[in-house]
Amino acid sequence: MTDTSSDESQAAIHRQIAAKLAELVPSDPALPPHPYLRRHLAEHAAQGRVLDDEHVPLALLAWESSSQVRRLLAAGDDRSEGSRWLQAWATLEPFVRGVGPVSRLSSLRLARYTAVLPSQAQEELTAAPSLTSVPITPLWSDRVAPTSAWTASATEVTSLAVLKGRGSRAATVAAGDDVGVLRLLRFDGRLVHVPLSLHSGAISHLLPLDGGLLITAGTDGRVVAVEEEENGRLTHRVITHREQTWVSSVTTYHPEGGPRLLLAAFSDGALEAFDIDRFRPHALALGRLEDSSTLLCGMHTADAGPRLLLSTRDTVYSFDGSSTVPHSRHSGRVRALLALPEPGQYAVGDEHSNVSLCDLGATDPVRTARHDPVLAGGVPTPVTSLQLVSLARRPALVSAAGDGTLRLWRLPSLQAVPGMLQAHTAPVNALAHMPGRGFDRLLSGGADRIVRSWGIDEATFGQEPMAWNRVTASAVCPSPPHRLAVARASRVIITDLATGAETTRLKGRHISALAWPQVDGRRVLAAAVDYSVICVDPETNLPVSPEMTGHLLRISALITVPSARGDLLASAGADGMVCVWQPATGERLARFGDHDFTVRCLATLQSDQNQDQDRGQHHLLASGGSDGNIRLWDADALEQHGPTIKCDQNIINDLAFVTPDDGEPLIAAAGQDGTLKLWSLHTRRAVRTLNCSDGELSAVTSLRLPFERTALAVAGKTSIHVWDTAAAARPLLQIVTGSPIETLKTVQDPHQVASSILLASGEAGSMAFRLHHHQL
Repeated sequence: MTDTSSDESQAAIHRQIAAKLAELVPSDPALPPHPYLRRHLAEHAAQGRVLDDEHVPLALLAWESSSQVRRLLAAGDDRSEGSRWLQAWATLEPFVRGVGPVSRLSSLRLARYTAVLPSQAQEELTAAPSLTSVPITPLWSDRVAPTSAWTASATEVTSLAVLKGRGSRAATVAAGDDVGVLRLLRFDGRLVHVPLSLHSGAISHLLPLDGGLLITAGTDGRVVAVEEEENGRLTHRVITHREQTWVSSVTTYHPEGGPRLLLAAFSDGALEAFDIDRFRPHALALGRLEDSSTLLCGMHTADAGPRLLLSTRDTVYSFDGSSTVPHSRHSGRVRALLALPEPGQYAVGDEHSNVSLCDLGATDPVRTARHDPVLAGGVPTPVTSLQLVSLARRPALVSAAGDGTLRLWRLPSLQAVPGMLQAHTAPVNALAHMPGRGFDRLLSGGADRIVRSWGIDEATFGQEPMAWNRVTASAVCPSPPHRLAVARASRVIITDLATGAETTRLKGRHISALAWPQVDGRRVLAAAVDYSVICVDPETNLPVSPEMTGHLLRISALITVPSARGDLLASAGADGMVCVWQPATGERLARFGDHDFTVRCLATLQSDQNQDQDRGQHHLLASGGSDGNIRLWDADALEQHGPTIKCDQNIINDLAFVTPDDGEPLIAAAGQDGTLKLWSLHTRRAVRTLNCSDGELSAVTSLRLPFERTALAVAGKTSIHVWDTAAAARPLLQIVTGSPIETLKTVQDPHQVASSILLASGEAGSMAFRLHHHQL
C-alpha cells in the first residue's frame, strides 16, 4: 500500500469517528458534552479532513476544551463554506479560557454577526437553536472581523523559524519572544517541549541549521546553539556573549577553501565568526562594523564564488573574503536583507517602504517597488521583514511592514500580487515559511502578540487594501428613534438602529467626542471639533447654536448633563479643564480647571429628590483623568461637590455612577492598573474592588436590572465584562471581543428595565447590541 492510500485510509477512519461522536453532542448547549468530545472531537474531524460545522456542532463550542481549533484550521488546507461558525470561533479561542458556556455563545454570536452581512448573519442566528437563549441580540456592526490566531500569548513574538526534522521526526516551528523564551511547536501550534528560557532580553534572531540545530541570538548580546538529542531532550550552549551589546544579525557564510562559518554582528561594531562544527572562533579578514544595526547575509554567485553581504545604513556592501566594496544604495536605511535562489541575487527592504531586487552582476538595483503605495505627502511604512516562499511551486517573496501588512511578490519580475493583506494590528516582527499539503503556508508574528497562519496563494494575498479608518468618537441617541453616531475619516455617520438607514454629517471635521443633548424638546447632535463644541440638527446638518469655545487643547470627552436648567453639555480636554455649556445658546456656564493633567472621562448622576432634599443637591457631574483623581461637580450650583477622591488606580480611563440595591450612590472608576473600584460619594473611600483579570480597563457603563438590581459593563483588553454590583459582587457575563474596546455606552428606556442597548467602539470599529437583562 502506498503512503497516499494509507493516509486516505486513516482519514476515512477518522471521518467515521467524527461523524459518530458528533451525534453524541447534546443539542442543548446548557448540557455539557462528555469530556472526550470536548477535547478530541475537533482533532478527529481535522484528521478526517472534515473540520466543519456539521462534525463540530455549535453546541459543542460552548464547552470545547482542546484550545486547538484555530490551529487545526490553520494547519489544514480545507476552506469549506461549511466551517463558518468554526472560523468565527477560531477568532475567539485564544481568549476564552475560563469563560462559561453562555458567555462563549454570546461572544460567538457577535463574532459571526461581524464576519458577514447582517442579513446573512440574521438568517444563520435564527436557524441556530444553540443561540436562541443567549442574552444578547446584535443590532449593528462595522467592526473588522479578526483573522484567527495560530498562537497567542502574553508575550510578544519577536522571531520565527521552521526547523527540518532529523531523521523521521516532523518539522517544527521555533518561536522566540521578547522576554528570551524559546518555544518549539508542531505545525498545529502545540508545544513539542516545555518552553526554554535562553536570553535575558528578546530573542531577535533564529537561524536553523542542518541536523535540527538552531541558533538563537538576542538583545542581551548572547548567541546560543540549541539542539534536540536522540532521547528528545533539548540541550543548549552559549557560543558567545558580548555584554552591554545586542546582536543585530546572524548568518552562515562559507568562504572559499575554508570551513562553513556562523557569523554574528553586534551593536558595538564587533563581528565574530565561528566554525559550525565545533563553534570555535575563526579569523575573518573583515574590520569593525560602522553601523550598530548591520545586517548580514551569506550567498553564492554563479561564477565568482561565495559572498557576504552586509548593510551599513542605506548601503549594501559585498565582501569576497579579502575586500569589501559597496554594491547597492537605497533610499532609506536597510531593514531587511535576504539571499534569493538565483545565484548572485538578493532582496532588500528599506525604511522608506521600498522592496528592491539586486544582482551582484549589476551596479544598481535591478527592480524596485513599494510595499506601501503611499500618497504624496504621506508617511512611508518601513519594510520590517522579507521571506522567500513558494507560489504555485515557483519562488516568490513576501514583504512585511510596520503597519502590520503583508505583500506577495512574484520572482524574478518583482511583480506584486494585487492587493495587500492586513495581517496584524501592530508591526510584523517575523515571518516563516511552512510547507503544507495542498499549498504552502506563511507564519507571521506581530507586535500584537499573535502569530497567524496564511495560505500562500493569490486569493489570500490578493485582497483589496483595507480602507479602514479608526473610530474617533461614538454616541447613541438615548430616546427613540435610537440613532447611532460614529465619527471616523473626518465625518460622522448616523445610523438608525431600527431601519439601518444611514446619513452622513459634519464632513471635513475631525471629531473627538459626540453627545445627544435635548434642545427645545428635540435631540441634537453635539460634536467636539478640536478645541470647540458645535451642535447641529441631525436632519438638516444645520447649526442650532453658536460654536462653543474656551478649551486650550483638544477636547477628549463630551457628555449630556441633566440639570435644573434642562440638558447641559459638559466637555473635558487635554488642558485639564472641564467646561459646562448651555447648548441652546452656546453660553459657557462654568469652567473648572482643577485637574493637573488631561481629563479623560465624564459621568453624570440624576439623584432622587426625596433622598437628597436635605442636602439640596440633585444632579452630579464627575470627571477623572491622568492625574488619578475623581472630582465631583454640582451641575445646578456649578461648583465642586465635596473633596476630591484620590484614587490609587493610576490613570482613570472612565467613570460611571451606580446605585446598588442598598441605595447609596457610588461611582465606578475603570483604572489603568486593571481594577474597577466603586467609591463612596460620602466617605470618598473605595467600598468594593472588582478585578476582571483582563489588563487595563478602558471603559465602564452602568445598567439597571429588574428587582432594583444594578450592574456594570466594563471593557478590558479582550472582553466586555458584566458584573452585578451588589455587596457580593459577581460576574454575570463575559463578551469576548478579541480586541480592545475604548468606549462603552448604554441606552436604556427609563420606563422599563427588560433590556439595554450597548454601544462598544474600539480599534476594530463599532458594534451595537441589545442586552436582555432577564437572561443574566
